[in-house]
Amino acid sequence: MKTEFTQAALADPAVASSEAVIRKCVHCGFCTATCPTYVLLGDELDSPRGRIYLIKDMLEKERAPTAEVVKHIDRCLSCLSCMTTCPSGVNYMHLVDHARAYIHERYRRPLRERLIRALLAWVLPHPRRFRAALSLARLARPGAPLLWRIKALRPFAAMLTLAPARVPSQAAIADAPVPGSKGRVALLQGCAEPVLRPEYRQAAVRLLNRAGYDVLFAPGEVCCGALVHHMGREGEGRDNARRNVDAWQRLIDEGGLDAILVTASGCGSMIKEYGFMLRNDPLHAEKAARLSAMTKDISEFLNDIDLPVGDGRGLTVAYHAACSLQHGQKVVDAPARLLVRAGYNVRKPAEAHLCCGSAGTYNILQPEIAGQLGDRKVANIERLSADVIATGNIGCASQIGARTELTVVHVVELIDWATGGPAPAAFASRTNNGRISCAVSP
Repeated sequence: MKTEFTQAALADPAVASSEAVIRKCVHCGFCTATCPTYVLLGDELDSPRGRIYLIKDMLEKERAPTAEVVKHIDRCLSCLSCMTTCPSGVNYMHLVDHARAYIHERYRRPLRERLIRALLAWVLPHPRRFRAALSLARLARPGAPLLWRIKALRPFAAMLTLAPARVPSQAAIADAPVPGSKGRVALLQGCAEPVLRPEYRQAAVRLLNRAGYDVLFAPGEVCCGALVHHMGREGEGRDNARRNVDAWQRLIDEGGLDAILVTASGCGSMIKEYGFMLRNDPLHAEKAARLSAMTKDISEFLNDIDLPVGDGRGLTVAYHAACSLQHGQKVVDAPARLLVRAGYNVRKPAEAHLCCGSAGTYNILQPEIAGQLGDRKVANIERLSADVIATGNIGCASQIGARTELTVVHVVELIDWATGGPAPAAFASRTNNGRISCAVSP
């Protein structure tokens, strides 16, 4: 795609990066076939190609963002399915993230939107605040149907609908050393996941310890920054990245690390971008690039090490591939391969490449589109007649779990169970129409 940026504009590293991305686009339109919003809405401006045109015009002319442009950029899920499809290697993720930061700096949203976004940024990345908010949400849930009727209040209705009926007890996990260990790994502590599903991290620690690895948690670590970064709050995202880079570097200085492991694939996609995010930071650029390269999804790491023989108890698992894993990190086969090695029968749904609609805060900020995608995803999954649904991202688990009676668990929980750990905690609260009761019983 031809561009006409001025030399003065290209002096800005962010603009120069976006210009290089735009120039790679050849207008082929392959991205439209796999873009969830284009599939649903059929509007060229709600496709990656259409958004690239809008972003190019806005950045090239240094225009103030208009409400129309903001609407179409906001509708993007950042699922990155377009990047998997693109034959030209267009890094749409870097481009849309720059556009969001540009919009955040130069566009004054309506007061209601500013308040909702500020609330999300203040609450979600902080586990204590998030836990307190969920406790309050339980009391307000009966009012959700009323809020759904008022368009301006639907984000609040979505928050209440997604909030769990019960907030799990807080679970503190200390570093887990293993005598004669094979190595040391840092496990991301996360923000939303340990509040909503602390059992994910517990299962990961048990499994890694049985495989012979010391599991460490980095003091001073914070939210990965994805939630604020994808709302255009670029500075906050970079600040989080710097704090985490420093925290993990201290672990390396104290005794080395073999890998930084992540159980929430949305966080993993973000951390693997730290090298790019901090490329112009003289104090952190080198460390960030090195640590990004050390970061692995838990399924990537487990797929490359020896694990005990698994007993899948004859269960059929519907595997939902999170967009942040299959498109963002290009980890496609490892989770399903692990489940098969552990003895499970694995099935994948139709339209596995399409987003479930979670996408960080998307299911709150764009509840109508997210709802349609969630319903579509669950319908495809339930056609598989599986006993349980497995995924690798907390956002997907919440989005899908709110729409089905089937139990939704993390892949690592099933691997842990099949190789000697306890049954996933979620089995105790979901009946699955009786299909897993025999398998769970002692």
